[in-house]
Amino acid sequence: MRFSTNYLIYPENRALERAIANAIGMLSDEAAAAAVPDTNVTVADNFRYTRGNYEQHRFSSRTFESLRETLEGSLTDTPAPGTPAPTISRDRAPLAWAAAQNDLGNILAALGQQRGDAELFEQAIRCFGNALAEFRQDNSPLEWAATQYNLGTANQALGRLLETAKPFKVAVDAYTNALLVWTRDASPEDWMFTMHQLGDTFHAHGKLLKGNRQLQKSVVAYKNALAGLDADNYALELTAAHNNRAAVLHHLGESEENPERLEEAIRSYEKALTVSMEQQLPIHLAVLCRVNRTTAQNVLAELTNDTALAEEVADEFEVIIECFSHALQPLCLRHCEEQMDKARSLALADSASR
Repeated sequence: MRFSTNYLIYPENRALERAIANAIGMLSDEAAAAAVPDTNVTVADNFRYTRGNYEQHRFSSRTFESLRETLEGSLTDTPAPGTPAPTISRDRAPLAWAAAQNDLGNILAALGQQRGDAELFEQAIRCFGNALAEFRQDNSPLEWAATQYNLGTANQALGRLLETAKPFKVAVDAYTNALLVWTRDASPEDWMFTMHQLGDTFHAHGKLLKGNRQLQKSVVAYKNALAGLDADNYALELTAAHNNRAAVLHHLGESEENPERLEEAIRSYEKALTVSMEQQLPIHLAVLCRVNRTTAQNVLAELTNDTALAEEVADEFEVIIECFSHALQPLCLRHCEEQMDKARSLALADSASR
């Protein structure tokens, strides 16, 4: 089973933002100044919110390496001669040490995503394991839950990078642990974000296994996340949840050869598109939702041999290419061209057979 291409949206990683904010005071003035993002860039970033789990735009990614070096230096048990003594001692301040391990883990994972480096993700996972040696559910429940969440996200990203199942299983266990503390009533926002991440994890795992059960779990997780979202306070997250839920339904419809699943996916993509447009999110996100919806319609046209729909799909892709090429990533533009040709072929084949 080969799934068609669709595009996910990743909300900003708030845990990463907090890690940077916590550690930035340890940098020199010059290094801290470099953490300010460049707001003078005039070219739109069509990859924004599509790169992966470690999206953040509050700080410049150029500061990640400085933050890593500074945090690692502060946690070194035996500093090199001529360097200051470690500023965070596990023996004297175990919870502060665990918090720094948590921050370092997020920075390492962000670097891992930036560089496509599995070893950096594995280092991040070890940092979260170190933090969990001090943060326990009984003595630091909120910190324990946050670290479990971070552990889940690093493993999810590692699973995507390596295309292997074990990290996804670890991620699901970690997110499930976080939900022992982050209940819907006690921590509704954290519960919602965790449900979203479970949706992402089950989807990626299901695609890897080509297993409908994991995809069905993903649909349920996204549905739970949607229950905690509204357009006024969580426009990006709501758009992402509708779009990503649709992407799962899209793949589930292909796997089951089920037109009703595809129709549900199309409706969910349309909800994402509506929220994105009404809340004036970056235009490329609306275009991605539109590309996803039209791709699902193409699958539906082929599955049901609906040549009228195929003609509509071809026309829609032509409009997207002609009017929104400036908002498309290069590979997405190629995808649109291929999908348009595929729809045209289906429509022409039917005409030729008459």
